[in-house]
Amino acid sequence: MRRFSRWPVFVLFLSSAFACQQSGPRASLQEVLDRITAEGLAAHIRRLASDEFEGRAPASRGEELTVRYLIEQFQQFGLRPGNPDGTYIQKVPLVGITADPSASLVITANGKRMVLRYGEDFVAWTRRVVETSSVEADLIFVGYGVQAPEFQWDDFKGTDVRGKVLVVLINDPPVPDPKDPSRLDERVFGGRAMTYYGRWTYKFEKAAELGAAGALIIHETEPAGYPWAVVRGSWTGEQFDLVAPDRNMSKCAVEGWITYEHAKALFALVGKELEVLKKAAVSRDFRPVPLGARMTLTLRNTLRTIESRNVIARLEGSDPKLKEEYVIYVAHWDHLGIGPEVNGDRIYNGAVDNASGTAGLLEIARAYARLLPPPRRSILFLAVTAEEKGLLGSRYYAENPLYPLERTVAVINMDGLNVYGRTRDITVIGLGNSTLDEHVRAVAAEQGRVVRPDPEPEKGFFYRSDHFSFAKQGVPALDTDSGIEYIGKPEGWGLEVRRRYTAERYHKPQDEFDPSWDLSGAVEDLRLLFLVGHRVANDDRWPEWYPGTEFKAKRDAMLKR
Repeated sequence: MRRFSRWPVFVLFLSSAFACQQSGPRASLQEVLDRITAEGLAAHIRRLASDEFEGRAPASRGEELTVRYLIEQFQQFGLRPGNPDGTYIQKVPLVGITADPSASLVITANGKRMVLRYGEDFVAWTRRVVETSSVEADLIFVGYGVQAPEFQWDDFKGTDVRGKVLVVLINDPPVPDPKDPSRLDERVFGGRAMTYYGRWTYKFEKAAELGAAGALIIHETEPAGYPWAVVRGSWTGEQFDLVAPDRNMSKCAVEGWITYEHAKALFALVGKELEVLKKAAVSRDFRPVPLGARMTLTLRNTLRTIESRNVIARLEGSDPKLKEEYVIYVAHWDHLGIGPEVNGDRIYNGAVDNASGTAGLLEIARAYARLLPPPRRSILFLAVTAEEKGLLGSRYYAENPLYPLERTVAVINMDGLNVYGRTRDITVIGLGNSTLDEHVRAVAAEQGRVVRPDPEPEKGFFYRSDHFSFAKQGVPALDTDSGIEYIGKPEGWGLEVRRRYTAERYHKPQDEFDPSWDLSGAVEDLRLLFLVGHRVANDDRWPEWYPGTEFKAKRDAMLKR
């Protein structure tokens, strides 16, 4: 277990030093907007994504350097410690579980045997805190593994899957529109847009709920939203989860992914065709299919319990009646650390994901710190840990808030900024969910831009970043992405650079700082987010979820208490 005994002294020193810090000259709204610059962004990204920071993995030397850098910046800006205990730190208790990569997954059927290689053909782990996690169980294909009563959909049909390993497809069932089979039915699972039922987290949660011994998700690049290399890079090595007393009872013994090619081979081994069963799964009539195969896997684990850190700073609101209400800007500071070698490089620097978003958080914080007068409500600047491990830092804050969620009026998330230049548009992930859209539209119009929905809704981005942890608890949350209509670029160029980033750099060592980036678009987006937060912090009205959204009931219940 790595210890961080020197941290309390360091944090105490910085907290005390705050009182001696000069906040510097104050400025008007337009002047502070001008302080959000490409040069400032580049300096932060270059530092955070440097090899010195070793990919910013939780519980590593990279975390120590990152947390220290964030605190130093907040303290230099003259922002108050965000934890009511007088520090800039919220401790996040995590358990780290590392599976021995020499494990093999063995499948037997019809007197034949398949042996799959860890990392190449499958990845698997356990979130149970045990030194050994073994499964020897029958395999059963459960289609998309969804129980969604609002869509009259149940892939299980009462089948007892206790003690079995579920083989499951990624994403939602792509149900054709009965009036036009070339299109998806917008009334079922959102059409092209992924719902939470399509996320890998849901698949594993449902398997555990039904008492399965394990679950294997069949990987496909298009419906998953990323290639196998991302699966291998993200789910090999140490896996983290929040410390919980009932963990071993509430998790499957094994969770994992299998490549599509090896899933096809598995189905062929038992005399079935994956493509045929995949088509059958796009129907309410689908029933689970026992595969007549048995899976054996033993994971030998190295365990450790650590405390990672969220870093939080606070700008006090100017209105005595409203300063105990909060707008939160959030970005995750972590990335994947040191991992499997790719082209001779093992440091996953995470320059776009998410040194850029963290840099944006710092630039917005620096601008707010100089604003005179401050907004009526207080502003929190929250840099969270372990997003790449399942939104753990933001989930921990949302479940253990330092400031009451019933007085948190909105959350604004930054995860991967635009590094390719200015756009005529800006994307809102989950457009149509809340009245925060109205603020975005108003500010975008002032910039001469338009708001567009997610051009890749099938990838489920709304469920893949830290705003979702707050939305699940009912707090209106905004997540924007870069536009796709780049000024001076041909039609389709924006989508092409997205595709290339996902294929060539996302969750790979190749996500490194590039001095040739054009950060003018990121600056424009950050100025927009500054103004959105500023308006929310001064508005008499609170943002609200629109009727029919999945988070509205929880917010309504929260505000009635």
